[in-house]
Amino acid sequence: MAGKQSTLEMFRKVGVAEGISFLLLLGIAMPLKYMAGIPQAVTYIGWAHGVLFVWYCYLVIMAGQEDNWKFGKIFLAFLAALLPLGPFLFHRWFLKR
Repeated sequence: MAGKQSTLEMFRKVGVAEGISFLLLLGIAMPLKYMAGIPQAVTYIGWAHGVLFVWYCYLVIMAGQEDNWKFGKIFLAFLAALLPLGPFLFHRWFLKR
């Protein structure tokens, strides 16, 4: 399997990207929209975040099946996607190896 990433490695990478996109959406795009009147920031960052969120959720299911995660761990992975900094904390606390 040289060159092929495991589902868990892909999940970690997408989790970081999803977490960053969420922080950009909340910390930069939303203030630009509501304080500076620039709604395009939310349009583009929001679209990217949406794609990464769906991909993250898909990879939660795939990684959970492949690594035989218990329901609680899968639930926490989904919950992490809804919280700012959640994916980072989930990866730090639950994906240590």
